[in-house]
Amino acid sequence: MFDAIAVPFGMLLMWLYEFCKNYGLAVIFFAIIVNLILLPFQMKAKRGTMRQARIQPKIKELEKKHGANRQKYQQEVANLYKEEGVSMTGGCLWSLLPLPIMLALYRAISLPLTTMMRVEQSLLAENGAITAKLAELGFEGGAGYYQQIAQTHFIYENFGSFEGISPALRQINYSFLGIDLGATPQWKVWEFDWSSPERWLPMLLLFLVPVVTAGLQLVQTIISQKISPSPQMAEGQTASSTNMMLMMMPVMMLVFAFAAPAALGVYWSAGAVLNILRDIWLTKRYNRIMDQEDEVRLAANAKKKAELERKRQETERLKAENKTAVNPSTSKKKLELSEKKEREAKSAEWEKKHKPDKPTDEEPSREGTRRYARGRAYTPDRYDGDGEADIDEAPREPDAGEEWDDTETYDDNEKDDDDEYEDPDE
Repeated sequence: MFDAIAVPFGMLLMWLYEFCKNYGLAVIFFAIIVNLILLPFQMKAKRGTMRQARIQPKIKELEKKHGANRQKYQQEVANLYKEEGVSMTGGCLWSLLPLPIMLALYRAISLPLTTMMRVEQSLLAENGAITAKLAELGFEGGAGYYQQIAQTHFIYENFGSFEGISPALRQINYSFLGIDLGATPQWKVWEFDWSSPERWLPMLLLFLVPVVTAGLQLVQTIISQKISPSPQMAEGQTASSTNMMLMMMPVMMLVFAFAAPAALGVYWSAGAVLNILRDIWLTKRYNRIMDQEDEVRLAANAKKKAELERKRQETERLKAENKTAVNPSTSKKKLELSEKKEREAKSAEWEKKHKPDKPTDEEPSREGTRRYARGRAYTPDRYDGDGEADIDEAPREPDAGEEWDDTETYDDNEKDDDDEYEDPDE
C-alpha cells in the first residue's frame, strides 16, 4: 500500500547517498528535507494547538456556568471555537502526517534493491539472475523481511561479480560512525561477545541507537509540554491521561527501534532534534503573534460593546420620547412577533388593573365552576332547625308541557308516579 510513497522516498534516499557518499548522512539529510516539507503543516498544527491551549480558561468558565446542561455547554464551546477561529480537530489531523511518511521510509530502508535501486523484480525472483549469482557466490542471507539488506551488504562486498547483470545495481555502505545502519539492534547485552573491543563495541553502539532515540523523544515531549501545554483534547479527558499518552511515545519508539534497522532509529533521532528546535522557534513566534491578535480582538470587542450600549441607550431615549419607528428592513415575521408580544403585555396589564379585589359571591347552587353541581333546586337553608324540610322555600319548577298553580308548593322528597303528584300524608 505504501509502495506509491516508498519508491519516491527510496529514490530520494539513493540520490542523497550518491551525493554525500555516506548512508548515515543521507538519512539525516532525508529527515531534514521531510521536516522542511512538513513545516507548513506543522506550523498550522502548532498554531491550532496553542490557540486551543489559550482558550482553556474560557472553556473552564463555560463548564462551571453550564456544567449541568451538557447540551448548552457543548453549544457554547462550539460558539467559542468559532469566535476564536480554532478548529477542534485541525491540530490532531496535521500531526498525523509523519506516520505514513515513517512507514513508507521503513519500507524503503528495508527493501533497498527494489525501492532505492529500482532493480527489476524478475532479477530477484527464484530463478532470477541476481538470485542465481548470490547462490553461486555462497550467499546465506535467509528469507526474512530484511533479506534485501543482507543481499545489498553482500553485493557491496562482491560488487565486481555483479557487474553487467543490471545497470540499476549500486554499492551501498551502511557503516556510519562505526555502526552498521542496516543491522537490527540487539537488546540482550548479556549475550554480546565481550572478549575484545572489536567485537562488543559495534554491538554496543548499535544498542545505543534505540536508547538515544527514545531519550530524544522523551526530551522532545518534556520541552513541548513546558513551552506549550497541550489542551484538553476531548470531553472528560484529564491532563494526567494526556501526559501519560505523550509519555508512552518514548517507550513505543524504544520498542520499534529495537525491531527495525538502525537507519530508522537515526532518522527518528534526527527528526526529534529538528522537532525540538522547531517547537522552540514556533512557540516564541506564535506567542508574539497571538498576543498581538488578542490585543486587537479585545479592542474590537470593547468597541463593539460600546456601540451596542450606545444604541441601547438611544433606543431607550426614543422610547421615552415616543419617537420610535419601525425599521423598514425588519422582516414580517419579526414584526408579527413584536406585535403579539405587545398585545400580550397590554392584555396582562389590563387584567391586572381590572381584576376584582375580592371574589364575587357564587350562587348557592354552584360548586366551583359547575353551575348545577348540587342540583338545580338546592338552597343552603333547605332544612329548618327541627330536621324537617322547609318545602315552602324550595319550589319545583314545572317540567315541559306540565302546568300547575304557581301558588302551590311541592316537596322535593315527593315521589314521581306517572307524572302525577300526590300528597304524601294521604
